[in-house]
Formats: sequence, C-alpha cells, structure tokens
Amino acid sequence: MRIVVIGASQGTGALAVKTALDRGHSVTAFARSPQKLVLEHPKLTRMKGDFHQRASVEEAVRGQDAVILTASATQLKAFKENPNYFSQGTGLVIDAMKAHGVRKLSVLSAMGAGDSRVLANFVVRTLVMSLILKLPFEDHDRQEQLVRDSGLDWVIARPGRLTDGPARGRYVTKTAVEKVPFSISRADVADFLVKAVEVDTWVKHAVQLGG
Repeated sequence: MRIVVIGASQGTGALAVKTALDRGHSVTAFARSPQKLVLEHPKLTRMKGDFHQRASVEEAVRGQDAVILTASATQLKAFKENPNYFSQGTGLVIDAMKAHGVRKLSVLSAMGAGDSRVLANFVVRTLVMSLILKLPFEDHDRQEQLVRDSGLDWVIARPGRLTDGPARGRYVTKTAVEKVPFSISRADVADFLVKAVEVDTWVKHAVQLGG
C-alpha cells in the first residue's frame, strides 16, 4: 500500500511512518521539515510541504492509496494566529483525496473532542478543554465534523494523554463513547493509525484509545 503521512517529521507522525514501513508499505513522509525525520528506508520518500497550502497537499496525496493525518502545531500560539489550524488543513486533504480517488483516511484527534468530551472529568473539561486548550479542542471538533461529512472511508483516533513509552500492542479501542485507560503511548497510537487504513474494522467510527 502507498501511504502518505501528513505531519511526519516528529512525534506520532514519525512513529506512524516507521510502523507503516515496518509493515511493508511504501511511505511518503510529508512535513514542513521532513529532514527532521531520523529514519532511512528504501520505501521512504520525504516530501517538504505545507499542510495549509492546497497545491502542496495535492502533490502529497496524488497517487496514494491512503492518508494518515497527524499534523499539529508545536505551540499554542499557532491556534491564536489560525484558530482553524486543524480544520483548514484537513479540508484541503479531503478535497485532494476526492480529486485523486483516494478513499482511506485515518486522522489523529484527541480524547475530549466531539461527543467524547463527556468522558473527561470535571477538572479536565473546565480547566484544560474549556480554558487552556480551548482553541485546539474547538478546532478538533470542526476537524472531526469535516471528516465525518467527507464521504471517505475515514477513521478518527481519539487517544488520551500521550506518553513516550514503547508500543505495547495491548491498547483498548472503543467505538462507543465509553471510558478507556487514560494514557497511551504515541507508538501504540501510531500502530492504530496504520491499522485503521489497512483494515475495515473501524471505518466511519471515532475510536477512543487507551492503554
């Protein structure tokens, strides 16, 4: 399978690139600074581009079989400059996928986005989601709605607190809005994002992840 990972230079995106390569896929690592990806593989292509530029996204998506979308801002001030950081780029990805006949999409969102907000405790809801991270969570909501309305074979991943631990492979997935373990390693989230485009198990579901 030919997979493009959008937001691939570090964090969960970089781990998704490695996971997909380990499973035999051909991977395009799309990022503003793809040289930051410390990885070499004969099936890896680095592509420099901007998640918010239509032509750039079109080039990345053309010829792919699936898209894994992990792009995020490294600083909160990015959301003050562009409150639609997630949703703007996601809209361009969806448009490009439709234009080039690419169906499979897995998207990294967050626990607490959309209808999963009820799973957070009172302190997290009021202090974190409604105050400190208000803009990112509001835009995750917009992003998720765009994905749901896309008509693509989409999967939304909603992990809780991300850790840097190794992949354990025993994480919990819930398509119902039900509690899962609070934290999960980025490596396990990457594993899920790749699985989500390999199989049809979670198509058209937002999935709560913990483990």
